[in-house]
Amino acid sequence: MAIGVTNAPERSRSSGSIINDPQVRGIFYQAITIIILAALIYWIVDNTVDNLRRANIASGYDFVRSRAGFDVGQSLISFTSDSTYGRALLVGFINTLLVAITGIITATIIGFIVGIGRLSHNWIIAKLSLAYVEVFRNIPPLLVIFFWYSGVLSILPQARDALALPFDIFLSNRGVAFPRPIAEEGAEYTLLAFVIAVAASVFFARYARQRQLATGERLPVLWTVLGLIIGLPLVTFLVTGAPITFDIPVAGKFNLTGGSVVGPEFMSLFLALSFYTAAFIAEIVRAGIRGVSKGQTEAAHALGIRPALTTRLVVVPQAMRIIIPPLTSQYLNLTKNSSLAVAIGYADLVAVGGTILNQTGQSIEIVSIWLIVYLSLSLATSLFMNWYNARMALVER
Repeated sequence: MAIGVTNAPERSRSSGSIINDPQVRGIFYQAITIIILAALIYWIVDNTVDNLRRANIASGYDFVRSRAGFDVGQSLISFTSDSTYGRALLVGFINTLLVAITGIITATIIGFIVGIGRLSHNWIIAKLSLAYVEVFRNIPPLLVIFFWYSGVLSILPQARDALALPFDIFLSNRGVAFPRPIAEEGAEYTLLAFVIAVAASVFFARYARQRQLATGERLPVLWTVLGLIIGLPLVTFLVTGAPITFDIPVAGKFNLTGGSVVGPEFMSLFLALSFYTAAFIAEIVRAGIRGVSKGQTEAAHALGIRPALTTRLVVVPQAMRIIIPPLTSQYLNLTKNSSLAVAIGYADLVAVGGTILNQTGQSIEIVSIWLIVYLSLSLATSLFMNWYNARMALVER
């Protein structure tokens, strides 16, 4: 007698509902999410356009070609009140970039020095480094800015009584005045020599590294690089007849005339962000060095390597793989904290954009420019640091 056998999987599929299919449920939920998100975006855009129409504000970026009508305190490019809003935003962007780059370089140098100092066997150096870290990282950055602006730079002598420093540099409550170089005919050869020196330094550093890996012989990279970068442009400068003159600042009865001036607003922001961020970088450096096995240091000492060289050539290169990822976050924080410049009147992107917003009412456009610029700077910094992190990664055999 034949007995009919029913396939169990086919029976379960025929009896199951399509709603219980995980793949169908996944597609359904994703479609619902996309619809809700699209409806939310449409509502925001429609509401914004309606509010702008009621306020008689024309949307768009045509306003960037209009006359600005205001001056900017510090600008690396030419700018007058007759310039356009677009050029004003460019001035603010360059000023933001200047603070970010100089702050990152200075904070990195200070942070590494303090971080290594915290691990020093010298009791005074270790405690001073600890005090620095605990003080600066527990104070809000805005207060640090006000400290430098109101507590340090504002109490300096007035311009007519400016402190005279070496090399014709003057320090007063209006900032730092220094000689302004004026290029003459033939100065481009000095610049070309500097570019060639930098390229030669990079090539020599790579060659020295490859030779050390192959033979173990260590070439004097530091002194060679310094000799190229300083010596070659200096020799070219002298051979071409010193084609650069300097406009030297002169202390007058009421003010300083001539030269270039770095205002107290930039100095306050630069010093505050550098010292504040350096406190966090110091802790990152200390943690990275602690993460390197003590056996590496003991092996280096057993080979007769001095402690300073052990730290620079053995410990720090290995610690960089631990240091770089959190270091990237501190670089991003410093760049974004530069927007606090509006509190002391430094003409960064946010301060200039705020002035334009008050004059034109183009709030959506100005805020979108802020978002795009800071996002672009952050992504560029992250890409560079990720590339550098990949270069420092261990290559497994």
